Amino acid sequence: MTTLISATDTVTRDALAVLQPGFTGTTAPDWVLRRVDEGLASVALFGRNIRTPEQVAALTAQLRAEREDILVAIDEEGGDVTRLEVRTGSSFPGNLALGHVDDLGLTRAVAQELGRRLAECGVNLNWAPSADVNSNPGNPVIGVRSFGADTQLVARHTAAYVEGLQAAGVAACTKHFPGHGDTAIDSHHALPRIDVDLETLHARELVPFRAAIAAGTKCVMSAHILLPALDPDHPATVSPRILTGLLREELGYDGLIITDAVEMQAIAATYGIEHGSVLAIAAGADALCVGGGLKDDGTVLRLRDALVRAVRSGELAEERLADAAARVRALASWTQGARGAGSESGAARQEGTGPGTGTGSGIGLVAARRAVRVTGSAGPLTEPAYVAAFTSASNIAVGNETPWGVAAELARLLPGTGTGAYSSETEAPVAAVLRAAGERRIVVVVRDVHRHAWMGEALDALVAQRPDTVVVEMGVPQAAPRGALHIATHGAARVCGLAAAELVVRGTDGPTA
Repeated sequence: MTTLISATDTVTRDALAVLQPGFTGTTAPDWVLRRVDEGLASVALFGRNIRTPEQVAALTAQLRAEREDILVAIDEEGGDVTRLEVRTGSSFPGNLALGHVDDLGLTRAVAQELGRRLAECGVNLNWAPSADVNSNPGNPVIGVRSFGADTQLVARHTAAYVEGLQAAGVAACTKHFPGHGDTAIDSHHALPRIDVDLETLHARELVPFRAAIAAGTKCVMSAHILLPALDPDHPATVSPRILTGLLREELGYDGLIITDAVEMQAIAATYGIEHGSVLAIAAGADALCVGGGLKDDGTVLRLRDALVRAVRSGELAEERLADAAARVRALASWTQGARGAGSESGAARQEGTGPGTGTGSGIGLVAARRAVRVTGSAGPLTEPAYVAAFTSASNIAVGNETPWGVAAELARLLPGTGTGAYSSETEAPVAAVLRAAGERRIVVVVRDVHRHAWMGEALDALVAQRPDTVVVEMGVPQAAPRGALHIATHGAARVCGLAAAELVVRGTDGPTA
């Protein structure tokens, strides 16, 4: 059946207004500008769209020449998940590092400085912070993106982060409602399920979201997860009970509800992106994130037309679509009023930590240094070392583009330092490391060693043969410390690597916080 879609009628414009699509290129393609003229109210930027701050500013200016109040969204958590510094690593530690320090003023300052940089580039909506309580240490997708496993700590830092980001004039988007921390499956690949009772959900998962709402978060992002205690049949993104009944009515949230990316397999493989998008808007979502993987005009038209057809057929109430579009436009109006707030409030600003500016000494590095935890002791390292990176596949949120580790920083501090990467596929990794290292001191870098048995076994064997080995854990430090010196950075941002490298070179006489 063919449905005639008019590019000028109200329903079509509303259908475009609720989309937050991505695109390719470092300038806005003609099709994006055309859809903006037809009613598209938001776009999303990913690492592929970003080269320099100046280029991003020119891109957002190009978009605003078409529509002054356009929402420009980005997934910029800092730490391991960075788009603004996708090719260099972030100038800011992520949530777990901030939670470990547990200084609300520091968290607020980091978020405000990050927001200031986004605002300078013309970005006014950030899909952050993650308010997930990382109660499952085996979680493959949250981990260091969470402030921690303590509910109250996560709640207070979520609120501080929201306040800091929005003080810079950038709308915060608290995620992943109602909580992705107790999952063992990545929703990019399949549909996770959390089997806990209502009492646990209210006492654990929902507490940080209540704090974010009280702090005035402008957006909340839904999670593609099934919580049978709340809705046994529908994941949160397409559940009226969760988005309307719980978030809107019970928690009293009146801001914008955004879905996680609808092309993620938890939705795409279960419902298909068109039907899943209709169900999400009907359930109470106001905006649809799409474009991490699907980034073309055809996808935008498919979703637009699916929403229009659903209204025409009665599957989706026209009033619900109109309400969703109105909430998008209301947020766009807020960002216009907030524009300039970041440039006027420079309390958190310190020079030298922007993309392409080298190591710097700003708030991000200050936070990364404070987040380091040291076990054991070692004297200063004055000769070139050998860095062995024990690697595993990155989750899709983090991606493979962003460098991590300590090798680059150690090589800068100690010229001649070498490095090699080793995985579960490497034959006899310990022997390979020993051959490559020769007489040099070995520094092993890992992420989440507790989730990878081969890493733990290789570390034990390596430390047995070379007791002076330094171990740098850049993930969740769940496993027992190994090595003469064990450094936990609580994240793999570039500044975390620098903080660790400084410690290796300087040496330490005992534990730190």
